[in-house]
Amino acid sequence: MTTFSMQLYSARNAPPLADRLRELAELGYTDVECFRGLYDDVPALKSGLEANGLTARSGHFSVDLLENEFDRSLDIARMLGNEILVLPYVVPDQRPKDAAGWRDFGARIGAIARRIKGEGLRASWHNHDFELREVEGGGRPLEYILDADSAIEWEADLAWVVRGGEDPAAWLERYSGRVSALHVKDIAEAGTKTDEDGWADVGDGTLDWSSLWARGRAAGADLMIAEHDNPSDFSRFARRTIDAFGRFEKGN
Repeated sequence: MTTFSMQLYSARNAPPLADRLRELAELGYTDVECFRGLYDDVPALKSGLEANGLTARSGHFSVDLLENEFDRSLDIARMLGNEILVLPYVVPDQRPKDAAGWRDFGARIGAIARRIKGEGLRASWHNHDFELREVEGGGRPLEYILDADSAIEWEADLAWVVRGGEDPAAWLERYSGRVSALHVKDIAEAGTKTDEDGWADVGDGTLDWSSLWARGRAAGADLMIAEHDNPSDFSRFARRTIDAFGRFEKGN
């Protein structure tokens, strides 16, 4: 079974969260992915999920939170029912500058992933575009992260792979068997949707999602997470995207 999920970061500018959770459930989503901005009141978040019959198979946890507040991270994950703890980002001023630095960073992520795995959970890295660009000394950051340890799975954001100048199908094939989830987002035609930072509703952009969906499933992903970094209308995005999910799941 494929799980249809929504990254709640997409709804951050469309409060209140309770209304969005109800809306997502009514549209047919069965799962959501939470992020750090929602962890100030985890019991209330859990209550909102339960009230709408939603699961939260995955959640985003920063490198800092996992390294410095590991027990708190576990408490949050277990309260929300997370299976997969996703490390989502490294801020620009903390990014290594060369291959050696990224190799060391990969070792840090590997240590976190092994610790998470030791607790019976899974760890996954979520990419942006900068991890796909070659660094001084050769190689790409995503390689240094994912190749550091087999305990690190990949939450593949394929639109960011494209914005990083790479072929998403080739990367899915390279890490087949270690792809825990896809972030399903789309890129608008060049010069359009500038008010939405150039992103499009899924199925309305330039990515061949009918093909990428099947490739992602073949690579191991059974968790498909809708995301739009800056939708002008969250309800429109959520509705059009789950319609597209249904088509992709049927192979259309």
